[in-house]
Amino acid sequence: MNKKKDPNYIIKVEKAIADKYGEEAVQNPKANWDEEKEKKYLKQLKKIAKKQNKVEDKTEKILFDGFLIEKKLINKERNSNRQCSICKEYSFSGRDDVYKVKFDCCFKCYIQHIEDREERWKNGWRPKK
Repeated sequence: MNKKKDPNYIIKVEKAIADKYGEEAVQNPKANWDEEKEKKYLKQLKKIAKKQNKVEDKTEKILFDGFLIEKKLINKERNSNRQCSICKEYSFSGRDDVYKVKFDCCFKCYIQHIEDREERWKNGWRPKK
């Protein structure tokens, strides 16, 4: 028999599914849904969303001085003190960040006072102000 012409085809398919997998397989999903289940479901969604946001925050990458860097690697405390200890200039340059972390100075002062004299710097020498 041609299934397109059989008006009871869908009913037969549903009955076959119910026989094989049980009555729940063919029920309307809203049949057993109530307010309590809705509240639990929404609570679970919020919990999952929080977990995903934490994971995304940890792996989020931002453009920093021409490079994509994970956001968690950028230390906000280090970035808050942006003044060079030698010339006292304030800098937002990404290039200065490298020298600020390693030598506590800006790039200009690194070139002028530290480059090729890093051992002396590590031993405590500082330029006279």
